[in-house]
Parts: sequence; structure tokens; C-alpha cells
Amino acid sequence: MGRVDSNFASVASAMPSHARDNISNNSVHICVCICTYKRSQLLKRLLAELARQETGGLFSYSIVVSDNDQLRSAEAVVCDFTAVSSIPIKYCVEPQQNISRARNKAVENAKGDFIAFVDDDEFPADRWLLTLLKTCYEYGVDGVLGPVKRHFDEKPPNWLVKGGFYERPTHQTGFVMTWQEGRTGNLLIKTAILPAGEPPFRPEFRAGEDQDFLRRMIEKGHVFIWCNEAVVYEVVPPARWKPTYMLRKALLRGQTASLQPLEVLDIAKSVIAIPTYAACLPFIALLGRHRFVDLLVRLFDHLGKLLGLIGINPIKEPYVAG
Repeated sequence: MGRVDSNFASVASAMPSHARDNISNNSVHICVCICTYKRSQLLKRLLAELARQETGGLFSYSIVVSDNDQLRSAEAVVCDFTAVSSIPIKYCVEPQQNISRARNKAVENAKGDFIAFVDDDEFPADRWLLTLLKTCYEYGVDGVLGPVKRHFDEKPPNWLVKGGFYERPTHQTGFVMTWQEGRTGNLLIKTAILPAGEPPFRPEFRAGEDQDFLRRMIEKGHVFIWCNEAVVYEVVPPARWKPTYMLRKALLRGQTASLQPLEVLDIAKSVIAIPTYAACLPFIALLGRHRFVDLLVRLFDHLGKLLGLIGINPIKEPYVAG
């Protein structure tokens, strides 16, 4: 399943003897965890790309699909994949709509030395897992995050591209990550660091559960770094081009951010930002739609945070669909 990575061999030579033996015996196993909710076509693409992962004969991998739809809308896609692929895959259902619960269900069913997280609206490069694993061993860390690059199946409007929407920050490989940039859209972790006897993701989070998880792991002394070569692509469909979608997501982000430890300075920034940004909106609009929407999204992030702090939840549904 793919060619041997010569660079990996040099990395393996520097490993502890037991880790080197595991690699040489192909006994390292990665379980890829996917949470999904009514995205059958995107899930189908993701599974097809996962089936093409190059291992260089250095590790094996399996897949867990956690369906957050009690109607089991992803089951047919998994069955179709099972019929044509030799990659082991397990299907499970978390009937209560909650992203944290869905992630916990996936982890509960995962077996292996490492867990890799990828979202159902993403798809990876062919050497994604190999590159993450190589980097984790090379730097001797507990987990590795990689870039999520936007992908459009249809031509997006110019203002969306010009505004850099859905672009994320990147770093040089080896950069030590903070929890504020943490996410599970492209993440490999050692299974051994997961807390024993308790679910890793907290159900009170409807978004930002990945940041909360990494914050708690980092506070325990675990180290996560960036690998800029381990790329996955996020599909951005037309439904996400709408400013209304972006603003609802911003409110949800802000609301869940209030569940994280906040300093007085963070709150003060939001208190000042809301009226300041609101006053600037008419003038920013003269600079183009991309600038106007960007500032409006930032305003709604701060607004959601303050509403969350006083117990007001502007987004009632479990997911902002898009």
C-alpha cells in the first residue's frame, strides 16, 4: 500500500528501540475518527480518499464513523465502502445531536496506538497519515496538527476569495501549538494521552470542544506541534458563502468561547469592540463587501461571547447547517 518513505527510515533509527521495533514490524496502528451528520456525499469522498492513504508498509490503519443522525443517514455510505475496500471500518451512532458526544462515541470505538481526527466535509492528501506519524516520532511529541485548506467545487464569489474567508493560519513544521489554535479537523494524537475513565470531549460545548480538549491536555503537560506538510482540504459549498451563515457561526463560536477560562482583559476587549466595530461598519462598507462582512463577523464573535457570559444563547439548534 504505497512506497517506502526513505526519510521515515532515518527518523526511525533515532527512535527508542521498542518504538523502532513496532515500526519495523508494522504493528503501529492508527484509527481515523470521523463524526458525520447528514453529509453523505462528502463522507463518500472522504472515505474514498482515506482508502488511498500511503503507509509505506510502516503502519496499519482503520476507520470509525460516528453518525450523529439517529436516522442513520451515513450507514449506507459506510456499507458501500465496506463492499469495495479492505480498510477496516466501524460504524456507530450517537443519537443525541451534540458534536462532543459524537466525538466521544468515535473515540470509544477507536482501537490503536494513535487516533487521527478528520471532519466529514474534508478530505486528505495521499500521504496525510504517513506525514503526521513521521512528524510525531521525529519530534517526540504527543500530537500533531496540520493545515486545513479550503476547497471549492464551484467557483466562489470574488468577495469571498478576496476576503480570505475560510483561510486558516499556518506555521512552520515543529511549531509548538497553543490551545487557542487547536482543532480536530486535522489532528493525530497518541491514544495513551486520553484521560482514563472519562470522555475526552465535554458535552456542554456545541463548538470549540476541540480547543477545550487541547487546552486541558496542554495543561497536563502534553505537547502538540504543527506539521505544514500534512494537508487536508475542507469543502466550502455555496451554503457557506452566505453572510448569514458566517454570522450564525460567529455567534455560536462566541457563545462557546465563554465556556473557556476568560480573563478580564478578554471581556473588556469584547465590550469595547462591539460599539467600535458597529460604528465603523458604514465606513468599512465603502472599502468593499469583503471588508464589511469580515468586520461584521468579528463583531458577532464578540457579541456571542458577551451573550454567553450573561447566559443568553442566540443559537438554539445543535448545528449551524451549511
